[in-house]
Amino acid sequence: MSTAMANNSDLSMILPRVLIVSRRTVRKNKFVDFVGEFHLDLIVNYGAVPVIVPRVSGVHMLLESFEPIHGVVLCEGEDIDPSLYDAELSGFSPEELEEIRKAHASDTTIDREKDTIELRLAKLCLERNIPYFGICRGSQVLNVACGGTLYQDVEKELSKKIPEEERVMHMNYEDYDGHRHPVKVVENTPLHQWFKDSLEEKKMEIMVNSYHHQGVKKLAQRFVPMAFAPDGLIEGFYDPDAYNPEEGKFIMGLQFHPERMRHQDSDDFDYPGCPAAYKEFVKAVIAYEKRLNCSTCIHKAPKLNKELETKRKTIVRSFSIARNMYNSGRSIILGQESELEIGAEFLEANTALSLQQVNRLHQMGATVRNASAYREKLKMNEERERVARIIMGKMSIGHLSDLISFYHMMGKICSEALEKKLQDSVNEEVEL
Repeated sequence: MSTAMANNSDLSMILPRVLIVSRRTVRKNKFVDFVGEFHLDLIVNYGAVPVIVPRVSGVHMLLESFEPIHGVVLCEGEDIDPSLYDAELSGFSPEELEEIRKAHASDTTIDREKDTIELRLAKLCLERNIPYFGICRGSQVLNVACGGTLYQDVEKELSKKIPEEERVMHMNYEDYDGHRHPVKVVENTPLHQWFKDSLEEKKMEIMVNSYHHQGVKKLAQRFVPMAFAPDGLIEGFYDPDAYNPEEGKFIMGLQFHPERMRHQDSDDFDYPGCPAAYKEFVKAVIAYEKRLNCSTCIHKAPKLNKELETKRKTIVRSFSIARNMYNSGRSIILGQESELEIGAEFLEANTALSLQQVNRLHQMGATVRNASAYREKLKMNEERERVARIIMGKMSIGHLSDLISFYHMMGKICSEALEKKLQDSVNEEVEL
């Protein structure tokens, strides 16, 4: 294997993974899956690996197979099943529904399998605080996952109720990438930070590309708006309690398409803030991966050379003989004196016991002497360990990581509390 190939292999093992669900379409009378290349290109450019989750039946049951998941981008796709957020179907008559279907034939076909996959991924991100970036449909999925609702058709439910001069064309079938409409950016939000150098003083407006006939109707409670179209439609939102890219936090939805505001055959965008959105997302993904690795890493014992390994085994053997003698109450067996001396010499040379440690040894000795109760506890512990292993064997990597972090924290707290109690006990004995 060449050096370049080896380096690429190493790189693929350390870069964080961002999941993206594909969209299904028909080509030459067959289903094909695809993902917009601009999303993939930006994710790769900023240092992450896009992993495409195919929209095929049954994938929603296999999401754990894509672990580890360090980030999720959800983007294009058909309308979300209205029954997932609006049991009343917005009161449309059959004729109105048919009009909507004809006007937006490429988007109104419900894809329940994609809905299921993406809602599960969104909820997984919300449960674990995995960085999530929703574009267009992906922002709608995020809002629905958190209890929000959608306009099933912006034109019929919103545009017709406002003055004509305030109405907005949110999609243009004749100019897919070139279409733009204004949005007003909300101050002191991430969107404001990314686009601040492009905003005119006091105007707070940018021109964005969008392609959608649905949108956020009731924003889920946890989110804060970041941008509005002139007709009042929310064009961006985020969770302020889950946004800090440096700490691996990023939960956000944009109704417009920053990735498509790119000049043809160029790496330039309408605004520097367009790629900045992806840059900050990938920054959060990288930080999340580091945090996840720190919580799951297991420190390996240092490797010893042959001579040191022999000494280690000799000392372990000495301690093992001493333990067996102590537990059984037997005297020294002939020929083992020298082996016991090795362990004793090691303790004398390397250990200085504090009063607290002596106190602990006395407590341990009392427990061991109560052999019957001790053995019963061991049996109970063995059974608990067996059950725990079965349960943990069924848990995901993320859940196990959270469990390790929790018990590490509890062990530290317990150790501190025990030290304090032992110190208090020693102090009381000294005073007496």
